[in-house]
Amino acid sequence: QVQLVESGGGSVQPGGSLRLSCAASGRIFSIRTSGWYRQVPGKRRESVATRVSGGATNYADFVQGRFTIWRDNAKNTVYLEMNNLQPEDTAVYYCNLLIRPGDKDYWGKGILVTVSS
Repeated sequence: QVQLVESGGGSVQPGGSLRLSCAASGRIFSIRTSGWYRQVPGKRRESVATRVSGGATNYADFVQGRFTIWRDNAKNTVYLEMNNLQPEDTAVYYCNLLIRPGDKDYWGKGILVTVSS
């Protein structure tokens, strides 16, 4: 079994920054793909950033160069650095990992990010 623990969320003023972390523990051979998603009440969960095992990354259009996803394979931890946060970035952020063995899909419980003045 694999557990994901997210951290780094909280409240920040517009223009501020946060770094989200998603640490995976358990029976992990490797992380095949990793991603961050977000959800606002009443709306569908949307992709923010994804990274495949080869290192290629993909970002949602609304990121506009403000966020960066990366991974520390030695720590089985995925990060999302978020800069120039805006009120519309307020959401619950979830990490998602596709983990070997078995290419199993895991979701974190979500962490709240609030951007307000």
